[in-house]
Amino acid sequence: MPLWMCDFENCRKPAVRTLGDCVLCNRHLCSSHLQPKFHSCPRWEDSDAYDPAAQEAEGRELTGLLEMINTRALEARASHLRQDIPCSIPPLQYDRATRSSVMGGMNYHIEVRFDDGITWIARIRRFNATSPPAAVRDYIIQSEVATLMFLGRTGVPAPKVYDFALENPSNPVGVGFILMEKLPGKSLRWSIATQQQREKVMNQLADTFVELHKYPFGLLGSLDSPGGSQVGAFAQESLTNLMQSEMRTTGPLSSLEEYHMSSLQLILDLIIQEEIYSQQAVDAYLIHRFLIDLVPSVLPSVQDDEKFYLKHADDKGDHILVDEHFNITGIIDWEWAHTASPAHAFNSPIGLLPVADFYSGKNDLGDDEIVFARLLEEKGRHDLAHFVWNGRLQHRFAFCCGYDLVDWDGFLGLFRGLRDAIGVDDGLEWNDWKVAALQRYKDDSGLQLLLSRHQNPTDL
Repeated sequence: MPLWMCDFENCRKPAVRTLGDCVLCNRHLCSSHLQPKFHSCPRWEDSDAYDPAAQEAEGRELTGLLEMINTRALEARASHLRQDIPCSIPPLQYDRATRSSVMGGMNYHIEVRFDDGITWIARIRRFNATSPPAAVRDYIIQSEVATLMFLGRTGVPAPKVYDFALENPSNPVGVGFILMEKLPGKSLRWSIATQQQREKVMNQLADTFVELHKYPFGLLGSLDSPGGSQVGAFAQESLTNLMQSEMRTTGPLSSLEEYHMSSLQLILDLIIQEEIYSQQAVDAYLIHRFLIDLVPSVLPSVQDDEKFYLKHADDKGDHILVDEHFNITGIIDWEWAHTASPAHAFNSPIGLLPVADFYSGKNDLGDDEIVFARLLEEKGRHDLAHFVWNGRLQHRFAFCCGYDLVDWDGFLGLFRGLRDAIGVDDGLEWNDWKVAALQRYKDDSGLQLLLSRHQNPTDL
């Protein structure tokens, strides 16, 4: 099923650094499995071959992870934090039938059950041979903890953090973890909610936007100091480069233009290093080189005193917990959270986008986005509603940066919509645009290097 037919609850836009990773053999840039016959769409056409192998690979990964966890040490730590109230952790065993209740794309969750009926969650980051080094994983955990602790001082409903540990020999649990409150409620399923239920959730989400606007920051990046509000480098694999085992992060940055230029240049560098987009290197390079040229045109008009605001990095809908009456009980999964410009922090969440229209290149706002903007206006926040009314260009640009070109049909619609929205190269079909781009960037040294690696580069 092509991505544009999926609802956002079931799709996660991958971090660019993971593009080219092979789940089957646990290797990066695997030439055996990452062939067009396998990788022509997000759901993989050859599902008869892929699905069983992927399930087996996932089983190996998670069985190995669970074997590393010292549950006795984790129980002892949790009990100590609650004045020695006894607790227990159910036996850990990978079970595909119940996987959706204990894990997401990046983390595995373990219940810690106390004798007095209280339950905590131990959030443990998944990792395998294609994962970033421990230093990157540790920084992401530390940033998530810092974000949750900061949110604990606001009116945003987020889980409370009780403890955390990074990956090091002195950690008796054996893996990095976050011990946090288990919030009531279930993940929001936007696609099956009624219009009345949606409006109730959006009204509460608008309140969350208003609350987050009370806490401006002076830099772009991720919170990096648990207990404080310091903004450091972005805690995202996609914005981290590894050169000769040295971790090179992005940020903190002082302007949106600097952020766009830094992140796009990193993508170009990783393409040249053959770290990403191995199957469509020339196409990917042309696209992102073109996006650099568009940066001045996508920068929103701002005042000299522009501030930045905390933004959830994966707001497709299932990060919201609701009760049976669609009251929001919590907002979870703050991994990769970062500060963002107002135009991005207060744009409509991607879960509100009209999926089919968005991926087909149409630039009109969807019905839910219109309702959301009007709810903000009803609360007297015309300033925040402005970012929703004028947010389509920002969505388009953000989606095209680092997009997984495996979903080629989906990308073509996004890319056409971006060019239409900005009025540059609009109306050109892909093949015509590519010919023009090859001519436009013919003197670019990176492009010349890529072309020299392929005998027939225009076929890429």
